[in-house]
Amino acid sequence: MTVSVATWNVNGIKARIDNLLTWLEESKPDIACLQEIKSVDENFPKARIEDLGYNVVTHGQKGFNGVAILSLLPIDEATPRLPGDDGDEQARFLEAVVSVEGGALRVCCLYLPNGNPVDSDKFPYKLSWMERLEAFARDRLALEEPLILAGDYNVIPMPEDARHPDEWVGDALYRPESRGAFRRLANLGMTDALRASSDADGLYTFWDYQAGAWQKNNGIRIDHLMLSPQAADRLSGVTIEKHVRGWEKPSDHVPVRIELT
Repeated sequence: MTVSVATWNVNGIKARIDNLLTWLEESKPDIACLQEIKSVDENFPKARIEDLGYNVVTHGQKGFNGVAILSLLPIDEATPRLPGDDGDEQARFLEAVVSVEGGALRVCCLYLPNGNPVDSDKFPYKLSWMERLEAFARDRLALEEPLILAGDYNVIPMPEDARHPDEWVGDALYRPESRGAFRRLANLGMTDALRASSDADGLYTFWDYQAGAWQKNNGIRIDHLMLSPQAADRLSGVTIEKHVRGWEKPSDHVPVRIELT
């Protein structure tokens, strides 16, 4: 059995619902992690997605943030919020355990803070969030089960993950502290699915709406699927579904999809 898992920052479910439904019918991921739904749970267009056969769980917030997990497979349990800060009200994390052949798959949908401007409290919040994610991953890795941390990390890991890395120097997405936190996550034993399958340049997941970035292919790679050893052992393919960026009323991100055997 092959299980496909995708991540996509839709940049507003209300604006992107038609594109989402088209993509779900075209790509048919078994599990889809959505970020930046910008919707409270009760306003999320759950029924339209369920009509395609998906189970839907959301952790929403009015106007910004918000994450959702859609699954053609049974969802055994779902838990919102990243542990480690009871005062954090931002809807950025959702964990689900999904039944798959031969056991269970733990999938976490995450939307890391942007962190800009770096001279505000937003950058320390980003770094503390990443510390919490590292602690969470360490705990989950101890379970020795297939685990996927999928989402918009708002981190450009390496220079080859940007068309013009020099333009991002000083930005929170490319600051050494952000990239170091991403490396620490990898050093726990998590595998960057895309980089496990290709070391090529020009593999981007985000193109800004401004300055003709899409037309010039001035992109960055900030949407990642990080896999535990038990998930990485089953990795059989990775696809950036770049064509979605060319649709009418697109998100500035595109889906990234992996296949697990």
